[in-house]
Amino acid sequence: MSLAAVASTTSTGEAVQFWILAVVAVAGALGAVLMKKAVHSALSLAGTMIVLAVFYLANGAYFLGVVQIVVYTGAIMMLFLFVVMLVGVTAADSLKETIRGQRWLAGLCVLGFGVLLTAGIANASLRDFNGLGQANAGGNVQGLAALIFTKYVFAFEITGALLITAAVGAMVLTHRERTERAATQRERSTARVRGAHLPPLPAPGVYARHNAVDVPGLLPDGTPSELTVNATLRARGQVRDVSGDALADLAALEQRSEKWLERRKDRSPSQGGAQ
Repeated sequence: MSLAAVASTTSTGEAVQFWILAVVAVAGALGAVLMKKAVHSALSLAGTMIVLAVFYLANGAYFLGVVQIVVYTGAIMMLFLFVVMLVGVTAADSLKETIRGQRWLAGLCVLGFGVLLTAGIANASLRDFNGLGQANAGGNVQGLAALIFTKYVFAFEITGALLITAAVGAMVLTHRERTERAATQRERSTARVRGAHLPPLPAPGVYARHNAVDVPGLLPDGTPSELTVNATLRARGQVRDVSGDALADLAALEQRSEKWLERRKDRSPSQGGAQ
């Protein structure tokens, strides 16, 4: 048997590995498209990327496998996942068409991409098989760099331009226009003098005896401050009033202070006469 035939022969372990991981990769890709929740779609896509990294490692492309896990799965996809979890994306957002006709245009693009993909797969043929040993003769990283910057340099540049365009488009879509004109410094000063509350709300906990959000902070005179409690809780009647105990303690403190001052006044004349 020739060396090319031996190199192109697939062992039983490789076949089992391929069919198991291929099913997992296709299931993750379908889940990324068909899942209703964006978080589940991101997790499915992350699983597909991990399977691709295993394929790279199994075929001797160690650099691509590590980059696939560290950069794409560990950094980019996790960033997408955290952004989706923090910002929150609902199914109602996709029902509103911001650009007229974008759904038809997207459908035509998908159809055209499907035709190109089908034609490419139908015309694909493997005439010469060099094997991993010859491909990685000078090193996996060196061989990959030689292919990217010589044979596939135009495809690499087009892919970079596509990624930059996608990043700019994402920033444009997430940008929100102001619904009202921003107030000038003179207008803020005028509103502050007239009594409007423009500075940030005071932090809860000023003279506070509780760390709960439904317990207001107390002012120096013992009365509760309405600004230290959320207006929603106040409208629902879910604010716990603890000012009664505080006022009682304050009154007791004032009485003790008055008694202490009276005793000191009584002692002062007697001490002066004794001297």
